This record gives sequence, C-alpha cells and structure tokens, in this order.
Amino acid sequence: MKKPFALGAMTFVFSAALAAGSWSGILMDTTCKASKSPEEHTRKCALHCADGGFGLVTTDGTFVKFDQAGDEKALALLRTSKKDDNLKAKVTGTIEGGTLKVQTVTLE
Repeated sequence: MKKPFALGAMTFVFSAALAAGSWSGILMDTTCKASKSPEEHTRKCALHCADGGFGLVTTDGTFVKFDQAGDEKALALLRTSKKDDNLKAKVTGTIEGGTLKVQTVTLE
C-alpha cells in the first residue's frame, strides 16, 4: 500500500518541477494592462495602480497575473527601483490555474 502512495507523491513532485520556469517581459499593474502600451508604462503609474496587483506582459503580448506573493515582490522592487519606464523584467516561478506563482522577479 505504501508504494502506490509514494509513486503518486513522486509523480506530483516531478510534475511540479517540470512546470517551473522563467519568463521575460514587461512588469505591469493589472489596472493598466489593457489601456496602456507596456513599453510606455511608467513606474510611477504602476505604483499608483498597485492595489490591483501585478503581472507580466510576455514577449508574445500575453498578460500573466502574479499571485499575492508576486504582487508583494513586484511592489517592493518598484519602490526601490530607479528605473522610470520600460519596466523589462525576468520572473521565475510556476503557472498554476493561469496565475504565476512568483519565486523571483527582477528588473532588467
């Protein structure tokens, strides 16, 4: 009985590891994602609209919403950054249910 459970647990861990990855794109708040060009979006605007959370506009134009931990990391990063616009970012994590569970986020 213990073997099927162990095998199932190993399969789950292995599958989760395969879903982990990194993405590049532009850091953007969810409020402005549809109304502004990502390249022209400013840090000041992102900070002003931070209550809605953040995500990444990938190179193919897809917006991927961050989880709450990712929102907090993005906000902390924006608060300390000197970069004013063109908020190119690299994010690592896993996508679960259409949400990016952020491990790290850095501005490039």
